[in-house]
Amino acid sequence: MTLDEQTAQKPRIAAIRADQSQAVQALMEAFAQELKGRGHAVAGVAQTRVLDQNTGRKRIVLRDLASGQIFPISQDLGPGSVACNLDTGELALACACVERAALQGADLIVLSKFAKQEAARGGLSDAFRIAMLSGTPVIVSVSPDFLSEWEGFAGRLSQFVEPSLAALETWWSRMRAE
Repeated sequence: MTLDEQTAQKPRIAAIRADQSQAVQALMEAFAQELKGRGHAVAGVAQTRVLDQNTGRKRIVLRDLASGQIFPISQDLGPGSVACNLDTGELALACACVERAALQGADLIVLSKFAKQEAARGGLSDAFRIAMLSGTPVIVSVSPDFLSEWEGFAGRLSQFVEPSLAALETWWSRMRAE
């Protein structure tokens, strides 16, 4: 059976509109922890903010859901900076961590978001590709600003689900049953 034939049967990616990004990140992380508690191998990254003790400002980080490792993806560029503060090196390290987990046979991959970097085929795009090629189910939040890019990227491999534990559980049960 080809990948196209498999995906015609069931979308392997549960996409959640990230209208309320922090709430969606917390939801995905809670669902991942629930599945881990049931003995499933869950990998991936969730985005959160942590207080930088040196500057007193919050920084955006990706937390590896398997190991707890933190990838600080926002850099402190100093006061008054208006430049993009994304640390692409840390983002690449997080992506590589997720790719390894997918190749090692994770049951589920959680990817923090599909947004500007991924729309340009950077960021976590390679992690998406590896998960798709390995057939690993994926949960991802999708920035409302990049819905058309998401459709072009994931197409029939994805279905939108409501932002709730019940909706994720229903999707997951279907993935496990087929």
